[in-house]
Amino acid sequence: MKILAINGSYHSDGVNNTLIDRAVEGLKSVVPGVEVEKLFLAEKKIEYCRCCLVCRNDDPGKEIARCVIDDDMQEIYPKLAAADGYILATPIFMGTLTAVMKTFCERYCWVLARPGRWPLKGCPAPRTERKKAAVLITSTAMIPGILRKFCDDATKFFRGNLSCVLNAPLAGTLYAGSVGWDRKNPDRYLNKAEKLGEKLGRRLEKLRKRSK
Repeated sequence: MKILAINGSYHSDGVNNTLIDRAVEGLKSVVPGVEVEKLFLAEKKIEYCRCCLVCRNDDPGKEIARCVIDDDMQEIYPKLAAADGYILATPIFMGTLTAVMKTFCERYCWVLARPGRWPLKGCPAPRTERKKAAVLITSTAMIPGILRKFCDDATKFFRGNLSCVLNAPLAGTLYAGSVGWDRKNPDRYLNKAEKLGEKLGRRLEKLRKRSK
């Protein structure tokens, strides 16, 4: 079983990386031997999508459509396609995901999806029929969790994107709020991240049993 952990932060050793690592610990406690690869997007060369539609108009029977941009995404596409599940993490910037994470999502959309028929003709539908799962970690330095609904468009975005592109509905989410000044309970989010990883593991185990 392969898991891709994708960090959309601009700090390789920051809060998101720590929470990803703890989620991986939880995942491995449920699925021993699972293979996890981490991607730190900020160190990759990922150009903006050109909206040329070559990928969207490519053969819908392909698992991975053609992308004309020659950058690090060419190595990432096969990893996204091969993964059984995903751990995604992004800080909340201006109420939503970071620019590097959004650029990443724009690039993989039509490479791993094809025009579908639901809910509107032409909306993305996964190229793969293999059922997958994902979890999402979001963090913010100042906004407390109680105000999440006012400044968390990232979770809403991924709820739609992951299902219709990667065939990986969210199994759970973690909103780590006010991490910049909350020192009262430093282990609060670490424990929640571990439980999130466990949740992903249980979901993946169910999918594996159903596929047999």
